[in-house]
Amino acid sequence: MSDPGMQTTLRDNIAALADRARAERRAAPLPARIADRITRFTGSMTFVAIHLTIYGLWIVANLGWIPGIPRFDPTFVILASEASVEAIFLSTFVLISQNRMAEQADRRADLDLHINLLAEHELTRLAALVGRIAQRLDVPVEDREIETDVEPERVLDALEAQKA
Repeated sequence: MSDPGMQTTLRDNIAALADRARAERRAAPLPARIADRITRFTGSMTFVAIHLTIYGLWIVANLGWIPGIPRFDPTFVILASEASVEAIFLSTFVLISQNRMAEQADRRADLDLHINLLAEHELTRLAALVGRIAQRLDVPVEDREIETDVEPERVLDALEAQKA
């Protein structure tokens, strides 16, 4: 499954991230793992097919269209109640899973910000080094001052100010 043209470092990083994701799933609390499984199943076509079958049979039976089967819910009140209770539980399971996914997304966003700040720091250092090399070799460069590292607090403050 590995791409021969892909760099070893990139392949190793992908494998490490996949291993970490598996470890995080295994380390998740039991209720969260159960909620994730239920959410995955209820978001499948199998779930839809099962519900179409059960609800379809329920409706057909209670319309009196199946000979020999008595109408046990002729007003469909039981069906409506069951569907409402199921919807309450399913929405709760989905919310639990979404909360976990949001926490994961926040952690990834923090990691992205950290990596971006490190990259900016390294690029600033590299630009300064290239400037010194150009100066030593008498290569003309624009006379612009190299900005120092970006301060994350200032960036976040500026982003928050834009939202207001």
